[in-house]
Amino acid sequence: MSSSVLFDAPGPKARARHLALTGVGVVLILAFLAFALWKLGEKGNLAGEMWSPFLTGEIWFDYLIPGLIKTIEAAALSVVLASIFGVVFGLGRLSHNGVVRWISTVVVEFFRSVPVLIMMIAAFYLYANNNVFTSDINPFAAVVTGLTLYNGSVVAELIRSGIGSLPKGQAEAGLSIGLTRGQTLRSIQLPQAITAMLPALVSQLVVVLKDTALGQIITYPELLTTYSQIGSYKGNIVPSMIVIAIIFIVINYALSRIAGYVERRLRARGRATIAGARVGTDATADVESTAPDDTQTPARY
Repeated sequence: MSSSVLFDAPGPKARARHLALTGVGVVLILAFLAFALWKLGEKGNLAGEMWSPFLTGEIWFDYLIPGLIKTIEAAALSVVLASIFGVVFGLGRLSHNGVVRWISTVVVEFFRSVPVLIMMIAAFYLYANNNVFTSDINPFAAVVTGLTLYNGSVVAELIRSGIGSLPKGQAEAGLSIGLTRGQTLRSIQLPQAITAMLPALVSQLVVVLKDTALGQIITYPELLTTYSQIGSYKGNIVPSMIVIAIIFIVINYALSRIAGYVERRLRARGRATIAGARVGTDATADVESTAPDDTQTPARY
């Protein structure tokens, strides 16, 4: 079991102080919510006629559901492509070939440093000016490109961090049975790293799903874009934004719960997991496991 070596368990005074600070924080949040509701009511945004359109099938089937489908389509394809990108360049950063390792490092660090929105806009104008896709496909392709390049770079760092967290004996065991370094990396270390990284990878889905909202800038008709359409049609822009925000919160909360469930199942089986993997040039992963302490007992033959 991993445990923190940076902080001691809080004593009675510290727990009382934390409880008091928590209470103050809750009061401030409730005060902010009360103020927000008061201002919304003052502007007439809490009136029943502002919210009644969301009780009809027209708004949902003509606006919200199609926008949600577009959001999920872009997020799903981006996740698949980002996973492939991450595996390729993550292994490339661990390659023993200096050229491959250098190229992979440059690619990952570059796309991890550039904002997603800039990559979406650049891809959109690149595709539009060169007629790469039809005009109705360009926004979708640009959104997927930006999400793939950025999140693929993050996945590559997660893979490098996950493989770096494995015991050195894993690689030594592969070499001892005649495997090459590349075969050991692909056949022994990568499967274990993916298992350990699974909770962090599922959590990354939340980032991908939220970042699809940036597609509004390049006219991609995802979920967030529908708030202006509904607002123009029904004159309820603020309620539309609130409803769409609730939809995003529900979906992202469900993904977060899935990540937590996957992590608990892996720990219950005694598998090592990376609950909070860090990415960076010298990043390492904090591995947690529920394996018993006597794992070093010699095997009996």
